[in-house]
Amino acid sequence: MRLAHVSIGGRGETDRFLAAVAGRLEAAGVRLAGTVQTNVSRADRTRCDMDLRVLPDGPVVRISEDRGAAARGCMLDHGALEQTVAEVARRLEGAGVLIVNKFGKAESEGRGLVPVISEALARGMTVLVGVNGLNLPLYLDFAGGLSEALPADEAVATGWCLAGVCDHVD
Repeated sequence: MRLAHVSIGGRGETDRFLAAVAGRLEAAGVRLAGTVQTNVSRADRTRCDMDLRVLPDGPVVRISEDRGAAARGCMLDHGALEQTVAEVARRLEGAGVLIVNKFGKAESEGRGLVPVISEALARGMTVLVGVNGLNLPLYLDFAGGLSEALPADEAVATGWCLAGVCDHVD
């Protein structure tokens, strides 16, 4: 079991980072499970649309609700998130690495991808989680001292994941 997290400042930076790491791992032949997020800006909205790609092969699920141009606060579509969680859970078998785009509000409340993270760790998988600064203390409580903080370096994160896959196979 290996657990690590990345927390990168700047809107969408952790999303881009995890997508790049996922691409490197796929190129190295690692079978992935999990999610990577793409944020789609809209000229008529202050908030972006949030799309999750379920690894390794889709689908792409929009997890944000369009609540209008003046909407404030969380725009998470909880039903779409739960659909994504079910898709990820179905893909754990045979995967070497689980990538979780974000330990967000749902996860800090014990929902969202928390059951999938727990299952992956119970299987001895390597798990890489994106965490924003706001939720980092809650994530660290969840991880109970088991999560390693990785730098914002794609090669380091990719190497960490590859080492975990090799350790799991041996």
